[in-house]
Amino acid sequence: MTWIPTTEADQAEMLAAIGVDAVEDLFKTIPEEVRLKSWEVPAGMSEMAVRTHVADVAGKNAHSGVSFLGGGYYDHFIPAAVDALAARSEFLTAYTPYQPECAQGTLQAIYEYQSAICRLTDMECANASLYDGGTAVFEAAMMAIRITKRRRLVCHPSLNPVYVKMLETHAANLDVAIAAGDAPEDAACAIVQNPGFLGTVRDFTSLAERCHEAGALLVVSFYPISLGLLKTPGEMGADIAIAEGQSLGLPLGFGGPYLGVMATRKKYIRKMPGRIAAATHDAAGQRGFVLTLQAREQHIRREKAMSNICSNEALCALRALIYLCLLGKEGLREVATRCHANAEYLKSRIRETAAFEILNDAPTFNEFAVRLPRDASAVAQHMLERGYCAGLPLASVDAGGPNDLLMAVTEKRTRAEMDAFVNALENTACN
Repeated sequence: MTWIPTTEADQAEMLAAIGVDAVEDLFKTIPEEVRLKSWEVPAGMSEMAVRTHVADVAGKNAHSGVSFLGGGYYDHFIPAAVDALAARSEFLTAYTPYQPECAQGTLQAIYEYQSAICRLTDMECANASLYDGGTAVFEAAMMAIRITKRRRLVCHPSLNPVYVKMLETHAANLDVAIAAGDAPEDAACAIVQNPGFLGTVRDFTSLAERCHEAGALLVVSFYPISLGLLKTPGEMGADIAIAEGQSLGLPLGFGGPYLGVMATRKKYIRKMPGRIAAATHDAAGQRGFVLTLQAREQHIRREKAMSNICSNEALCALRALIYLCLLGKEGLREVATRCHANAEYLKSRIRETAAFEILNDAPTFNEFAVRLPRDASAVAQHMLERGYCAGLPLASVDAGGPNDLLMAVTEKRTRAEMDAFVNALENTACN
């Protein structure tokens, strides 16, 4: 039995108000082949039957195999302690830290996470509640607009094209101009990525100087693991550093949940969105933790809010903190070194195959683009059947030709896996 709290007259009045004739008209923008065929809910099932059904459905997901896929999300090893500690009920069931007397553990975890991100990036301040790496680009851009009072944004060719699309989407109804290139004149900021989307490593120190001479800011989107080896955003002179935090102890989860990382200079902290935790002392002199610089209401003030994307990412931030603490400075350097060494080994094996061309002329970290002798999407599909996630076809994100494939290598890949992968790729792409 279906219970609908509105009468037919109510529905007719609402449909007339929005200018459609029937409820079905609301769904016409959805292609018919993917539109829901029926609203009938199946009959109830027992717990045992539901478990069996869900296991059967989950088993259809392709979640095994050897991954060489990157483009912003990477198959890194996650120490068991990350899961064990993050799954403790004190952390797992906590939601929001607005009442400090009830949330000291959560607030301290956020504070320690911010401290770790500052050390990682060589920046002075960090927050703890951005949604993911893509929306962090938009947040940084809006922050730069608030600081400079300018409305023009410059996206460097190194920036992930998916991030550019997200920026354009979020800014579609705003008075903001978005341009491609590296000219900071009259811009609020130049947004760059290191390593770039195609894997090439750059030093943006000179661009930072040009930005500052022109009154603009430099925003650097970075790959956290790469900072075990590469120059940090702070060392380059960045004003805002942002990242996708998935590589810091978060599993590949069919799209999330992930973590947007943001750090900045102290002088800009009041223009930074999201939650900021601080250490203080109470009336008895005991150390405690609170949210600071922003009232709760700033998150719910509609167009006057500093951000309308920020969400509670404390659990994801906690995983990143545990991961960074477990590795430490030397451990992070070791992981980064292994990623780079494995990528160089895979490059050398690919160069031995005359049919493949590596497109990166400059140094790379753990990711690079390869031109295949045939369509990359077809090759990637066939490689899945062989047990390999071969990489990202660049035409799918308008970042390359139909035969171009972006490959990533992490510390998890062995030489035996890479040798077998190259052999399978050659057989698939050349036959």
